[in-house]
Amino acid sequence: MVLEIKTVDMEIPEGSNVILGQSHFIKTVEDIHETISEAVPGAKFGLAFCEASGPHLVRKSGTDSEMVEKAVKAAQDIGAGHSFVIYTKNFFPVNVLNRIKSVSEVCNVFCATANPLQVIVAETEKGRGILGVIDGGSPKGVETEQDIKGRKALLRKIGYKVI
Repeated sequence: MVLEIKTVDMEIPEGSNVILGQSHFIKTVEDIHETISEAVPGAKFGLAFCEASGPHLVRKSGTDSEMVEKAVKAAQDIGAGHSFVIYTKNFFPVNVLNRIKSVSEVCNVFCATANPLQVIVAETEKGRGILGVIDGGSPKGVETEQDIKGRKALLRKIGYKVI
């Protein structure tokens, strides 16, 4: 058996985020779509799911054609059975992440990010699987008091903290 390890770079458009995970069943597409729509009315997103058996199709859904196209391309590039990709446009993953993790078919969420992203994929004669992700850069230091103030100000500016 030959095992190849590959790196797949994911394109994340300006102002977008991506959620990458693994699921169990074709029903994932409809359930995640409903979950996002319930959590964030008016959400703009695209979703793609790599079917692991049967016709082995990339299943897709979403509310924004650009985000759906991005999700489909990423799913094809990754090519790992039972993986799903969600691109978001007008909301942050934190708004839906726990709800997505609670979808009964979802097994794992690898990341939710707007950072440069690489997916580490293993490939054998049976197919592909996701080993993990590289999400952004490595730390360059430890935050200072000024950095702490900046972090807190940002969270209040974008509405995630109020006091």
